[in-house]
Amino acid sequence: MEKKADIAIVGAGIAGLAHAYMALRKGYTVVLFERDQFAVGASVRNFGLSWPIGQEPAVGLEYALRARHHWREVAQEAGFWMKPNGSLHVVYHDDEWEVLQEFMRLYRDAPYDCTLLSPEQVKEKSGVVIQKGLRGGLWSSTEGTVNPREAIRKIPVWLKEKYGLVLRYGHVVNEIAMPHIHTARETWEVSKVFVCSGADFETLYPEVFDNHPVSKCKLQMMKAVPEKPFELGPTLCAGLTLRHYAAFGKCPSLPEVDARYDAESEAYKDNGVHVLLAQNQAGELIIGDSHHYSRTVEPFDDEEVNDLILDYLKSFADLGSIKITERWHGVYPKLMGDIHLIVRPQPNVTVVTGLGGAGMTLSFGIAEKLIDAL
Repeated sequence: MEKKADIAIVGAGIAGLAHAYMALRKGYTVVLFERDQFAVGASVRNFGLSWPIGQEPAVGLEYALRARHHWREVAQEAGFWMKPNGSLHVVYHDDEWEVLQEFMRLYRDAPYDCTLLSPEQVKEKSGVVIQKGLRGGLWSSTEGTVNPREAIRKIPVWLKEKYGLVLRYGHVVNEIAMPHIHTARETWEVSKVFVCSGADFETLYPEVFDNHPVSKCKLQMMKAVPEKPFELGPTLCAGLTLRHYAAFGKCPSLPEVDARYDAESEAYKDNGVHVLLAQNQAGELIIGDSHHYSRTVEPFDDEEVNDLILDYLKSFADLGSIKITERWHGVYPKLMGDIHLIVRPQPNVTVVTGLGGAGMTLSFGIAEKLIDAL
């Protein structure tokens, strides 16, 4: 007997799960296909951050703030850890401090929730921030942290139990010929399909990726355990991060920051390094990352890149003695020049990809808009 559902979703990473959640809560029947026995892609290889502070108003910020709302709701109902711990950008140079002040002036009417802090106020937020030479910091209350390995496992189980999501792990979708979607094992009749297959540009609709400026981005990351446990407080970052996120791109002093870091070491830009420090509920530290773009990702990690990340981390955070317990790389799809790629290659089929490093930040907001439009 042919199987039927209102909506099929390809990919059980955060983008696919967000679309499943939005569809199920509106009463649609949903089948979710995932090629692996559990999601192992970019959605579990990241910091676990909801990061509205990195998004520009009228571009991604509204999506990010809506997603933040849904993260809190889903975490509570699905029973996984989420901490609304905010973020702290700390700076040690006059040009960086000027960028933070410009940011506050430029976006005084935007829906950020930010405050400039003195060095003393920074210390109150996080005791690990190095005080020597500290000019100040930008505190934002909107960021939150989950443990992505936990969240991405628990969300589909909860969606199945509460809403009747049909899970098809270990099923590769190899053809979509609406109203049918085919795997090697099953054929389903559906009304709509959302393809959220991340950095897989080859299996479904390769022409979509050939016709758009999308790339794969490899990022190196690490997990560490401190010898003496401590509470990190907000997620931490420093001056290098100012030139990574579009939210700071319009600040007039940013080119000075950019030029100074290039003069200090071209390796930062060559390897796309900026450094975030997050902490999960076990007290483990998540450290990263780098960015290398290509259509085919090199499988080999570069220890010099990890050293570059760790050395920069030591310039703004005193963590005491730490032990690196895991090293890995993630791969995500990046659309150059925009925050996402949404394409309809045939009627009733929507490809959602290219969220870059903001999949955890944007997915619930994007999915809400697309499902509401059905």
